[in-house]
Amino acid sequence: MTHVVVAMSGGVDSSVAAVLLKEQGFDVTGMMLRLWSEPGKEDSNRCCTPDSMAMARRVAARLDIPFYTIDAKDIFRKTVVQSFLDGYARAETPNPCLVCNRLIRWEFLLNHALALGADYMATGHYVRLKVAEDGTRQLLRAVDPAKDQSYVLSVLSQAQLQKGLFPIGDYPKEEIRRIAQEHGLSVAKRPDSQDLCFLAGEDYRNFLQRNAPEILKPGEIANQYGQVLGQHNGLANYTIGQRKGLGLASPVPLYVLGKNAANNRLIVGTQEELGSCELLAERVNWQSGRAPSAPFQAEIKTRYTARPAAGLVTPLDNGDRAQVQFDAPQRDITPGQAAVFYDGDLVLGSGIILAST
Repeated sequence: MTHVVVAMSGGVDSSVAAVLLKEQGFDVTGMMLRLWSEPGKEDSNRCCTPDSMAMARRVAARLDIPFYTIDAKDIFRKTVVQSFLDGYARAETPNPCLVCNRLIRWEFLLNHALALGADYMATGHYVRLKVAEDGTRQLLRAVDPAKDQSYVLSVLSQAQLQKGLFPIGDYPKEEIRRIAQEHGLSVAKRPDSQDLCFLAGEDYRNFLQRNAPEILKPGEIANQYGQVLGQHNGLANYTIGQRKGLGLASPVPLYVLGKNAANNRLIVGTQEELGSCELLAERVNWQSGRAPSAPFQAEIKTRYTARPAAGLVTPLDNGDRAQVQFDAPQRDITPGQAAVFYDGDLVLGSGIILAST
């Protein structure tokens, strides 16, 4: 019998993933990570509170499957949380979920699953898999566009996809909750977690103030021509495209255009100046395992919630980098976020945005 480890969180999605796999005849084991939390906030980490642990155990007991917890506190702090702090120190807007999926769930946890003798690891992510004619595994958007998580799983390598299963990607969210209720799972009506788990529901600025106060260093606000217009209270407090909260007196609305980390300067401008037609991405991951040999047309998402925009993707440096030329200017291209390349529902690859022009 094929053995699958399901990464459980105590939520409805991973619980139903376990249900579906067991119904399909797999030998299922539940496994849950204990992640790092700030001292004194252990009960607030959205991914592994004691309550979440208890719920996952109850689901595993109801399904009559083994359940294990794995301590990932140290590696989570050293990789995910540190990359979050380092990103803001570089005046980027990092996405720690990308790091967590690549290094924690699909490396650290996957290795534990394989060591347990598993053939595959499954998660409750809303994506789909398809096997191509050449045997490679293709990552596709979920059936439910409102829940699709292909953006944050675009970092997975072909080797990781070969070991992955995503059983709920073919279902709308309402159906997942119905299945949970049908099986008498107590998590059926549990709300979805929206925030970064280690922020424990707080504003990220408060987290930075406690853990890396040097990042929130005041500096100048200037326009693109070098004219100083005011003072900011730390580059990490602002995002590209932001209008409110700048504290500037101006006859026309001003928006954040960019951040100059070297000079600790926030660059602002008018709505007409906002937007970029090009971006450069680094650390590009091609899902097929091979970089395209020529430029190609694609739809590109530059944030998890952004609408895909048409453009030309040009692989550079043997595929390690990629340049994107959009058909129309994009407002919120933000260094530190991912640029994900799509062909319809198919994920072609992704890279971390380094700069926009």
